[in-house]
Amino acid sequence: MSDTSALVDELRATLAHRAESRGVPAAAVAVVVGDEIVEHAVGLLSTATGVTATTDSVFQIGSITKVWTATLVMQLVDDGLVDLDAPLTQYLPELRLADDDALAAITVRHLLSHRSGFEGDIFTDTGRGDDAIAKYVELLASAAQIFTPGALFSYSNAGYVVLGRLIERMRDTTWETALVERVAAPLGLGTVSPSPYEAILHRAAVGHIGPDENGVPTPAPFWALARSNEPAGSMLAMSAHDLAVFARAHLRDGATPEGGSILSPASVAAMRRTEVRLPRLAGMGAAWGLGWEIAREDDALLFGHDGNTVGQSSFLRIAPDAGVAVVLLTNGGDAAGLFHDVVDPLLRGLTGHALPAEPVPADDATTDGADAFVGVYANSTVEMEVERDDEGRLWLEQRPRPELRALGAEPSRDELVRFSDDALILRERKDGMHVVLAFLEPDDDGRASFLHVGRAVPRSS
Repeated sequence: MSDTSALVDELRATLAHRAESRGVPAAAVAVVVGDEIVEHAVGLLSTATGVTATTDSVFQIGSITKVWTATLVMQLVDDGLVDLDAPLTQYLPELRLADDDALAAITVRHLLSHRSGFEGDIFTDTGRGDDAIAKYVELLASAAQIFTPGALFSYSNAGYVVLGRLIERMRDTTWETALVERVAAPLGLGTVSPSPYEAILHRAAVGHIGPDENGVPTPAPFWALARSNEPAGSMLAMSAHDLAVFARAHLRDGATPEGGSILSPASVAAMRRTEVRLPRLAGMGAAWGLGWEIAREDDALLFGHDGNTVGQSSFLRIAPDAGVAVVLLTNGGDAAGLFHDVVDPLLRGLTGHALPAEPVPADDATTDGADAFVGVYANSTVEMEVERDDEGRLWLEQRPRPELRALGAEPSRDELVRFSDDALILRERKDGMHVVLAFLEPDDDGRASFLHVGRAVPRSS
């Protein structure tokens, strides 16, 4: 392993250049090595105001919030208030879904590991009141059941909102209050901001979207997403340091700096244990635990989570055997590219192991034998069509529905080539990666029933 101080010196010397080369307005990094946390921040929190990033600046952490929600759920398990394998309706008897049989079968474990099977991307804004999450859960009565609970992995924001409601019910408080009182306060975290009302008290990053005519990243038109999606990651913000302290608690079997505990060692271990393996995809891990994304399952275990809001992206990786965690928070540009530029050399130097390689198309990749994948796949937020043109080339056309377009998604058309027996891959990079489409559950005619891109999207024609 390389000398830690040399790696830190290199990080501080190169982060600004690397961020600028990737078009990232501001970036903050925090690295846990044993008991020490090393931090650095560069760039502008907003290109409109010119406010510079500092190590105490807060960025939105997006879906990394889900690990905080999972931690709160595992506290309920530690307190004997929740059984992971009991029917969810035992704790939320008012919950209704479109499929009564599925509802009866869903457990808390299914929700934590993204295997509930009901529609997972519902972003309805139910207002700013303390009942926002409760109102959202009521809307799930009409949510489509995509697959039998437990049958597949399909990343689910909606499932984590239901977990947020579980926390509210069992703790008799709001999700926000539970998070602050039961995680942030015991860890001594001063910048954790569940909403804009707290974030505004700090040096807050603004998200940025595609560059303007002068090549300058443009501040996003709004900062916060809907309160109803808070437990899934719509607006939680904090400094890289505070996220690193949270990661360090998971490295220390749940121990806090003051000698207390936010989780039992058994629950910490359960969260990072594989619950379901994923098809080979771009930008996602090999497996999922109870909240944690497991990037590598081998002897050099690596887990973490990523997060995205409008114009902000966050990354967390933890190597428990080495006692190392790395946090990267950004506010625009090619965040995925910067993640590999920064996190890969840090992990190599501190643990001896690199990030898992991202999938790329073979130079001689063809589209032979891919006709079983052709068709239309759709859910409530997007329609995805795989089609073959007159020249025999394959294309993915994505048509976001209005709810997703309101969050910045645009229609797109990208060429596909063969990646494996059951997967296609984008020929060109998109959002910093070659996106992989896995095709699952062939029907009697051999046609794939699901297109899987982290979400299992069912065939519609």
